[in-house]
Amino acid sequence: MRISSSLSPLMGACLLALSLQAGAAEKLYLFNWTEYMDPEVLEDFEQEYDAEVVQSYFTSNAEMFSKLAAGGDAQYDVVIPTDYFVPRLINAGLVQELNPDIVDNRDNLMDAFRHPDYDPEERYSVPYLWGATGIVYDTATFDEPEQSWGMLFDPEINPDQPFALLGGDPQVSLGMACAYQGNGFDCVGQEPWVEAAKLMSETLDRDNFTGFVDGSAAIEQVARGVSQVAVSYSGDVDYRQADSPETYGNLGFFIPEEGSQLAVDTLVIPARAPHPELANQFIEFLQRPENAARSANYAFYRTPNEAALDKVAPALRESSRLTSQQRETLVTTPVIEGDQLQLLQQLWNEVRSR
Repeated sequence: MRISSSLSPLMGACLLALSLQAGAAEKLYLFNWTEYMDPEVLEDFEQEYDAEVVQSYFTSNAEMFSKLAAGGDAQYDVVIPTDYFVPRLINAGLVQELNPDIVDNRDNLMDAFRHPDYDPEERYSVPYLWGATGIVYDTATFDEPEQSWGMLFDPEINPDQPFALLGGDPQVSLGMACAYQGNGFDCVGQEPWVEAAKLMSETLDRDNFTGFVDGSAAIEQVARGVSQVAVSYSGDVDYRQADSPETYGNLGFFIPEEGSQLAVDTLVIPARAPHPELANQFIEFLQRPENAARSANYAFYRTPNEAALDKVAPALRESSRLTSQQRETLVTTPVIEGDQLQLLQQLWNEVRSR
């Protein structure tokens, strides 16, 4: 059929728009921690699947949960929550089951990361990377610090040097106090939590307490001298020291002897993800040994992927294996819900309101 000359410009514009739409790459919306995904891995995924990865960032699990609960479960395709938040997301109906026909490479994982308490049937999540929560400090101020949470909570150990505490989720913050008091980082229940809340309140009243900051900001504060002691994560410190030794070379990091958090960051798909099939393909892609190794090498976090270990940098290879000694010191944050979660949040609100 011949198009009349008066209609041809309009039709041409429509055909051009349709052509551009057909050729446009499908977008995958990723909600992630900062500096936690190798750009080259993302580029390879984009090339293989003719897709474009668009990243947004959060600084705490609490922030991530709030965003998903406020409608973000329809905005993002893949999110990276820490292990103990997975049940909260499941119970809130904010995540969907993974497609086992696509995400079929769990056999690559170490036994220690299979069928975890937070997702025992492995229906909703896959481990991505893991690390440990500990104390970052200025080595010029503390030459040989006591390897204890007392660096934060004991005024005799640190009477006057400025220190910061970790904000965000109260279970981790009170877990530190619980560990220092001998109740274990994985404490659960009214009695240990009340004791921990009292200690935390007393700590906030000290003159050298500088405030609550997230793990990344804590490193920057110690590097700039705003604080001399703070709480951060093993991989974040390693990443910055490797990237800029002249700025962060004066930082030290240790896992307190009383015990601390083994944090497993996971890959999940929000309940109303715009592109669920592409999301499953992305998770499968990240679980391939070569990509899991590159992710660990980039972020300086440990991989749970057994098949990736021979491709991981030597400095990370052995530390990626959970030894029996590490199992005695590091524990995953226990899953709590219902009345217990409500009590914990109430205690934390009281602490923060002082």
